[in-house]
Amino acid sequence: MQQKISLKLLPSEAADEAVIKKRLANAAGKKQNEIKGFHIQKRSIDARGKTIWINLTVTAFINEPFYKREIQEFHFADVSKARKTVIIIGAGPAGLFAALKLIELGIKPIILERGKDVRARRRDLALLNKEGIIHPDSNYCFGEGGAGTYSDGKLYTRSNKRGDINRIIDLFVQFGADENILYEAHPHIGTNKLPQIITAIREKIVECGGEYLFEKKVTDIVIANEKIKAVKTGDDSFEADAYILATGHSGRDIFTLLHSKNILLHAKPFAMGVRIEHPQHLIDNIQYHCNIRNEFLPPASYGLVDQVNNKGVFSFCMCPGGIIAPASTNKGELVVNGWSPSKRNNPFANSGIVVPVELKDVINTISNLHGGSQGKQWTLDKDSPLLLMEFQKITEQKAYAAGGGKFVAPAQRLIDFTENKISSSLPQCSYLPGIHSAEMKNILPDFITDRLRIAFRSFGKKMKGYLTNEAVIVAAESRTSSPVRIPRESETLHHPQIKNLYPCGEGAGYAGGIVSGAMDGERIAHKLANVLIG
Repeated sequence: MQQKISLKLLPSEAADEAVIKKRLANAAGKKQNEIKGFHIQKRSIDARGKTIWINLTVTAFINEPFYKREIQEFHFADVSKARKTVIIIGAGPAGLFAALKLIELGIKPIILERGKDVRARRRDLALLNKEGIIHPDSNYCFGEGGAGTYSDGKLYTRSNKRGDINRIIDLFVQFGADENILYEAHPHIGTNKLPQIITAIREKIVECGGEYLFEKKVTDIVIANEKIKAVKTGDDSFEADAYILATGHSGRDIFTLLHSKNILLHAKPFAMGVRIEHPQHLIDNIQYHCNIRNEFLPPASYGLVDQVNNKGVFSFCMCPGGIIAPASTNKGELVVNGWSPSKRNNPFANSGIVVPVELKDVINTISNLHGGSQGKQWTLDKDSPLLLMEFQKITEQKAYAAGGGKFVAPAQRLIDFTENKISSSLPQCSYLPGIHSAEMKNILPDFITDRLRIAFRSFGKKMKGYLTNEAVIVAAESRTSSPVRIPRESETLHHPQIKNLYPCGEGAGYAGGIVSGAMDGERIAHKLANVLIG
């Protein structure tokens, strides 16, 4: 028989199959040789006390032949001669998983990706990190796989409302991800492994008759009778029965294009702040209550939140054993993000620490700057749906200028920041283009920096040792989500004005990460198929 059993083990015990079988036998009241094998269903770490525990939920095979875990397999049809076609703009998680779902439903996807394939994209990232030269369509945000491919590959999400999380995880495993993502409490693929998985997805789409075109940046859309007739990419024009827009949270040119066509958009709140980096051993010491991390424990992570003057200040995309990277998409603008390899074995831990940005905050900021040289940077009306995007852009320009160019990042030691001091020196940092001492108050508006100072002091009380000048903060962590929402009908999910346009994923403001973006892509594809083929 099979029996589900929960175990509480020391880290060394959880790494030893024989010990797990012995504990399963004790829990089931059986002899150890009666435990023929087991599947881990869920694994999490409890580090709240001085003793660290690993919690396992296990399916034990008792006096029954053990078989390898069955992974759900998905079968994709040949759609090369399908009667219906859908153009997908963007090859991030939303676009790729929309394409896979369309193939399952018998519809041919045509993917238009502005950037390059994952291999060519890697060369452009190296050029950005080493020489400060950016390719506007091939960088950490744009290119095959989207922002998540080279920005960590975390797979957890809080919501199951928009789709089946397990299906998305199973698909990743089918395309090459490690099976541990099936049961880890916080599954993580790693930037070093995602490119091969994304390549495998592309190969499957093409094998099934879908089309996958690189360096096809959409520059115009042709609209007639409340429908898109074609999209243009330079000298090329593409037509289809419907269009999925999955361009990601940094597609400013698409937002601007839609606005110029009088297509309805909304300004959407997002979050902005800094990325903080500590030595990983310090975070390990704080979280695991030890001087040296147990060899059976992974590098420690953390999640922090505080309420400051009616706004939450919170950690975002925490990367243990990670690296800070330049996530900019244009010259003269500086954005930072973080990522970790699958082993999370770099010597630093980094995390975004951000503050929500709402329309009223930006309007107040503009009012305070009115009449000054910085106030003259604002070119948009306060009612413009692109106002938060403009705020994001101007902040990134200020960060670039404060770093001195070539994507060197402005940085400040943590305690110096909380005490309003410029840092006379800076610690070693994983950010490859380099860091330059600057004051965050000259880059970020007061409503952000004031709250960050208070929150960092609070975090230092929650995590003793967190508030230290060994930590460095860099700016700007500004692409947490899209500053624009492209609305869609609640039932049909197409745009309320354009009947065959289906906004999707992070760029449309309906997702926030790899899994939620993938789920939204599948949801859109399913709704669209109901319209096209019933």
